[in-house]
Amino acid sequence: MPLAATGELLIRAAEARSAVAAFNIITLEHVEAVVTGAEAAGAPVVLQVSENAVKFRYGRLLPLARAATAAAERAGVPVALHLDHVQSDDLLRQAPGAGFGSVMYDASRLPYAENLAATAAAVDWAHTQGLWIEAELGQVAGKDDRPPLDAHAPGARTDPDEARAFVAGTGVDALAVAIGSAHAMTTRTAALDHDLLRRLSTAVPVPLVLHGSSGVPDDGLVATVAGGIAKVNVGTALNMAMTRSIRRFLADHPEAVDSRKYLSVGREAMAREVTRIITVLTRGTPPDRPADCLRLTGGTTPA
Repeated sequence: MPLAATGELLIRAAEARSAVAAFNIITLEHVEAVVTGAEAAGAPVVLQVSENAVKFRYGRLLPLARAATAAAERAGVPVALHLDHVQSDDLLRQAPGAGFGSVMYDASRLPYAENLAATAAAVDWAHTQGLWIEAELGQVAGKDDRPPLDAHAPGARTDPDEARAFVAGTGVDALAVAIGSAHAMTTRTAALDHDLLRRLSTAVPVPLVLHGSSGVPDDGLVATVAGGIAKVNVGTALNMAMTRSIRRFLADHPEAVDSRKYLSVGREAMAREVTRIITVLTRGTPPDRPADCLRLTGGTTPA
């Protein structure tokens, strides 16, 4: 099927008090794993390419974008394509021609007034191209291009009054909020401020997005969806699943040299994690079994 529109998926999720899972992709194995895992869960999904992933691919956006588009067109569930954490205006302007329907424009490193002005300018241009725009207010810790930040430090979290004014002043279509999560967490110990989330949900008239979700335990994810999060971004959890499974395979098979052998193991592990996370988000209760025990046998769209 053709690429889905991120905005339509999120608006539908927000209206249903549910959430869409959005997974960051780096390799073709990530692309295939996310689509396979979403098909097994019977739910729509967002494929995300970050600016850092573009840098990793020698600064070229099209190869990964075209692979994602091809996979989405063959998928049995709706798949949207999203450009994540864009700081470069040049990269932003490449998005429409590369098939992206949405972009997260990230000027959150700037002071409030500068963030608002830069984001408003990006939104004005993007809307003329039919792009749906997400922005960030507050600071979600853990990005490689920023100095170390405590997710609980004063000023790091999103202020509801500022968020209301920011959305009105920029015209953004969705807002990523800082409520205690952090990027690149390898332990699921993030302590979220759910009271703040409820106030943000009341103050902000557009769908809310949670970044740094890999560090949030399952019950925390369920609570964020109940509190108004409509898009949940996941990256590190997939990389951990892939790396762990490949390490185990190579330890058990030291003679292995065919990369397809261990990459397929990594791909399968990521697909299981995708299915597990989507199940948590859409059914409202954590599965009884860890991701390594889930089998990809297909499924139906959760009620």
